[in-house]
Amino acid sequence: MFLTLKKYLSLYKAMFKASFISDLEYRANFFTRIMTDIFWYIAQIVTFEVLYTHTQKIGDWNLKQMRVFLGLLFIIDALYMIIIHENLENMSEKVRKGDLDLLLAKPVNSQFMVTLQKANTAIIGNLILGLSWLIYSLNGLGDFNYLRLFWLMLLIPCSLVVIYSMRFIFSASAVIFTRSENLQFLWWQVYRIGMRPDSMYFPWFKWIILTIIPVGVIVSIPARALLNPPDYLILLWPLCLVPILLYATHRFWNFALKFYSSASS
Repeated sequence: MFLTLKKYLSLYKAMFKASFISDLEYRANFFTRIMTDIFWYIAQIVTFEVLYTHTQKIGDWNLKQMRVFLGLLFIIDALYMIIIHENLENMSEKVRKGDLDLLLAKPVNSQFMVTLQKANTAIIGNLILGLSWLIYSLNGLGDFNYLRLFWLMLLIPCSLVVIYSMRFIFSASAVIFTRSENLQFLWWQVYRIGMRPDSMYFPWFKWIILTIIPVGVIVSIPARALLNPPDYLILLWPLCLVPILLYATHRFWNFALKFYSSASS
């Protein structure tokens, strides 16, 4: 198992390097992408800064705590965009053009190839900005216990698995339906719900987004690990979700491939 993991890490490292070289061929696009996402970050910050001019708290968090939430949102979203987004966003296109045939023919796990074929290295700049905003926000808390940062070493990878698993199921539906643009639009609406603190929703809806459609796990639980006294039942929930969701994606991918007709057939 260790040798297999090492092989896949080595393969991904090579693909990441190739993606970086490819992205630098079009440097104007590389830096334009960074600037575009900076404006998105600014829009998120301004939205909450304006909201807090009219209220002291949203849910159970004040402005300084919400800034920490946004810092985690920027970091997790940047990692997702670097590692996963571009591959799954183009799944429908791969199916229609027959590019999926080439990935299925490779002597490597097809789900791995579909998921991690290319990295979006232009987003690395956004990751640095997200880290900078999180550090600024934590300094603004004053008496923050920095030992809580160790929770992020567990929870951020869990958040990425949750995003990946849900996004993968939406994207892999293109293998069954060939065209699934409306389902991709639905994914973005679901993902947008996870970009807001779970405490701002009704209790019944909060339960749904933490369990049945667990987008509330993505940012809200890592933020709670930093901002609130530890509730181990809540903090360990993402660790329990990870094997369940990974198994679900594996089963769904094998199921979807039964409906796939290659471009050459």
